[in-house]
Amino acid sequence: ERILGDSDFVEKVLSQASEQMERRYRLKAEGWTLTKITERVAEIFGIEKDQVVVSGKQPDRVRARSVLASWATRDLGLTATEVGKYLGLSKSAVSRAATRGQKLIVDQFLSLRE
Repeated sequence: ERILGDSDFVEKVLSQASEQMERRYRLKAEGWTLTKITERVAEIFGIEKDQVVVSGKQPDRVRARSVLASWATRDLGLTATEVGKYLGLSKSAVSRAATRGQKLIVDQFLSLRE
């Protein structure tokens, strides 16, 4: 594929893509999976890990699933379809949850790693 733009822009885009791929491979090499992310999210929100994946509108569960969706799609590189099957959500619901989750991650300074 081609990236259109001046050379500085192209280099910046390629550098960001490379960094993201390296992070995904590093996380997978460290053994990060949906299950491990679920355990981390449960720890952060102080709920049982099975409560993270159970549907419901309780605020803690919604926030936990949102953070899980964000880390799984953005950091681990899983598709919204894969995450949706795990959480029992549609692709579009996973996408919206990941956006909410990213905001929570930034606002509350959450980290996937301890």
